[in-house]
Amino acid sequence: MTTPIALIDCNNYYVSCERAFDASLVGVPVIVLSNNDGCAIARSAEAKALGIKMGDPIHHLRDMVRRHGIQVRSSNYALYGDMQRRVIAACAPFARDFEIYSIDETFLDLAGFDNRDLVAHAHKMRAQVQQWTTIPTCVGIAETKTLAKLANAAAKKDPRFAGVADLREEGTRRDVMQVFAVGDVWGVGGATARKLIGLGIHTAGELRDMPMKQARAVGTVVLERLVAELRGVPSNAVEAVEPRRKGMAVTRSFGTPICDFERMMGALSQYALRAGEKLRSHGLVAARLTAFFHTNKHKPDRPQYGASRMVTLHPMTNDSFELIAAARRGAEKAWRDGYAYTKAGIMLDDLLPEDDRPRTLFEADTAKRDRLMGALDAINGRFGTWTAVTASQGFKREWKMRSEMRSPCWTTDIAQVPTVRAR
Repeated sequence: MTTPIALIDCNNYYVSCERAFDASLVGVPVIVLSNNDGCAIARSAEAKALGIKMGDPIHHLRDMVRRHGIQVRSSNYALYGDMQRRVIAACAPFARDFEIYSIDETFLDLAGFDNRDLVAHAHKMRAQVQQWTTIPTCVGIAETKTLAKLANAAAKKDPRFAGVADLREEGTRRDVMQVFAVGDVWGVGGATARKLIGLGIHTAGELRDMPMKQARAVGTVVLERLVAELRGVPSNAVEAVEPRRKGMAVTRSFGTPICDFERMMGALSQYALRAGEKLRSHGLVAARLTAFFHTNKHKPDRPQYGASRMVTLHPMTNDSFELIAAARRGAEKAWRDGYAYTKAGIMLDDLLPEDDRPRTLFEADTAKRDRLMGALDAINGRFGTWTAVTASQGFKREWKMRSEMRSPCWTTDIAQVPTVRAR
């Protein structure tokens, strides 16, 4: 018998996190902006009802914001990440294992709970998440991840499910799939959707009934597996162990353009410092680092330039100081004066577990530097990001992203913890 899988999805997640600590945002239109306060990346139901679309630039919405009293917030990723941890903690007693799919979606392995009423079980889980975090959720239950995603979408859009949709019963599954657009099926991209529609396949139900050989011919083995999942045959179970990462990146757009090399190195030093911290948190080392920067591609009337340089890390490392030195070597080779750079980043490739890295013949003793990196991580983890920094990064950081409407880091910065006064 197939083990049931649930997908719990936080509704309007970024907005819900903001509302958890600011009751004045409840019941009013709210939007959360992307990096550098560029465009809307999260909208409350009230904002969606006003016609605001995902990705709408904020400068196009100024009049609407004033006219309708829309509340605007900058992204607060420290808050959203910590709230995700709390959501998962609330879900943990209701599943055997879990797999984080995104910051607001988690797959749950319900093995051992399938002798219960899983709809009631899911409602209890939703209630606990809301009690612990105030964040509303929806849950989809099915035999496969693809069906669980579809069930979750139905739980959100169809009021008859009251926030929990269980598609293990054939009749319910058929009713949902016959009206679910094929382009909205998880894993069906735009090009594949156009091919399927050209073949007369418009719904998830019609995709499920597609011959397997034809599915492979249209969309390779990926579409074949997706069709199998729609039929209730799982292609992969919930992954309790995170797959090993092959690469990672730290990139940002600047609040104001950079024209000076040392200011650029301040930004790249911060990104390399953060990249090293991420490597160490995953127990990994990197073999290659790439530093890049470019001008604003959306302003073709201005001089354009972009470049990247790859540096081999020998020996492989996760030492932030080594990464900063490598970033400088790459940036010096790529730099050109006379341009206004608006984005830069650090990319790391060929990652390996630290214990598996190849040793070099004349490798120095790294114990002292390892202790230093551990102390650096501990200080920044306890007292806040960028409490301890390198001199090359600097303290003013004029190049940091615009974030003029960001809410406090209510749960991760002791100086910003909310204060309650009783009268």
